[in-house]
Amino acid sequence: MSLPQDTLDTKLSAKQAAELLAEAQDRFIASWGRMGSAWGISRTMAEVHALLYVTGEPMCTDEIMERLAISRGNVSMSVRALLEWGVIQRTHKRGDRKDYFQAEQDVWAMLRAIARERIKREVDPMLQSLDEIRELTPDTSRAKGRATPEDLAALNVRLDAVQECFELLTVLSHKFAGPTGSGLKTAAKLLTKVPTRSAGKGATPDREGDAR
Repeated sequence: MSLPQDTLDTKLSAKQAAELLAEAQDRFIASWGRMGSAWGISRTMAEVHALLYVTGEPMCTDEIMERLAISRGNVSMSVRALLEWGVIQRTHKRGDRKDYFQAEQDVWAMLRAIARERIKREVDPMLQSLDEIRELTPDTSRAKGRATPEDLAALNVRLDAVQECFELLTVLSHKFAGPTGSGLKTAAKLLTKVPTRSAGKGATPDREGDAR
C-alpha cells in the first residue's frame, strides 16, 4: 500500500532532502546557463548568477569554485561582470575578511537591471551609429553618380524608421526598467493579462478581448 504524498514528504531524511535540493539547484543552474549562452552571455557568468540566485545565500569565491567546478579566474571575471550588470552585490560576514556575493532576489528588479544593461550595451551604440550614418545623407538634392535623390530619400526613410524604433525602446526602457518602481512588472501584466502562479489555481485568463 502506497503512502499519501504528504506522509512521504515528512519521511524524507535530511540526506535525501539535501540531494533533492542540490539536484533541483543544479538543473536550474544548467538551464539558466543555456539561456545565457543563447543571449550571447558567457555561460559561466550565467551559471554563477544562477547559483547565487537559486541558493539565496551569500557565497565567497572558494564556495562558488567548489560548487561549479570552475577556476578562480573564471569566478573573478564572472563576479566582476555581474557586479557591473547590477544583478549581484558584494557583502561581508562578521569576523570573515573574505568578500561574499549575493544575487538580487527580487526577480523584477533583476530583470530591470538586465534590461538596462542590454539597452546600454546594444541599443545605445546602435543609436549612435544611426546618427552618424544619417549625417552622411542630410541633403538628398545634391546626389551625384549612380545614386539619385530618390535613392537617398528612400534610404533616409528606412534609417529614420529604424532610429525611431530604437529611440522608442530607449524611452520605454527608462520608463519601465528604471532602477526603482514596478513599471516593468505592471507593463507585463497589462500586456498579457495572464494570472501569475501566485494568483491561485482557480484563476482564469481574462477573456474580455475574446468576447468582443
